Amino acid sequence: MLINFVRAIIIYLIVLIVMRLMGKREIGQLQPFELAISIMIADLASIPMTDPGVPIFNGIVPILGLLAMHLVITVLNIKSVGIRKITCGKPTVLVYRGKIDEEALKRERFTISELQERLRVKDVFNLGDVEFAILETNGEISVIQKPNKRNSIPEDFGIMPEYEGMPYDLIVDGKIMNENLNKIGKDEKWLYKQVVKFKTTPENVLIATMDGKGNFFCQEKEKGNKK
Repeated sequence: MLINFVRAIIIYLIVLIVMRLMGKREIGQLQPFELAISIMIADLASIPMTDPGVPIFNGIVPILGLLAMHLVITVLNIKSVGIRKITCGKPTVLVYRGKIDEEALKRERFTISELQERLRVKDVFNLGDVEFAILETNGEISVIQKPNKRNSIPEDFGIMPEYEGMPYDLIVDGKIMNENLNKIGKDEKWLYKQVVKFKTTPENVLIATMDGKGNFFCQEKEKGNKK
């Protein structure tokens, strides 16, 4: 029992490392070749975990082989458009200039109901508002609404918003993020002064952030969760 427990932990750590090496995209939407590799990794990892008679390296070596294959395909995709079309496919326009392409729907085995469902996920509730709808290679649908149906943006009114920059977490669950403090050119002494304004101390702060405009936000932990 203990051996199975240890083997499961080792395989888990190996799979975790492999998925991290494959990149952040594997955690989100997968391309077809990425999905195939992910499924195979899961299958290979389950064998040595469930069968103590199978040497653990019999699972680890093929997983590392798939990682190598993934890295090779990724490099080839970057260097060759032709190979990228083979491994990832190419986007399909489902709605063109406000008109649904029935042939494209049939080719991609999409129903009208499924198209409407995907559009609702994008906060588009009326097919008549769609100028273009593109089925991307990862299965997501990109939507371009008709000009008179799009949300207004400051540029439409000739307004130039101020630069907002990037917000930084300065304290998370009582822990000071020194790296982020350095990025904004501040130190712990400055941070302490900011936190004191909220009548608390850094170790009792749930979250403290500062945005690109210099606005400081701080929320204290609930009383029962304070150290």
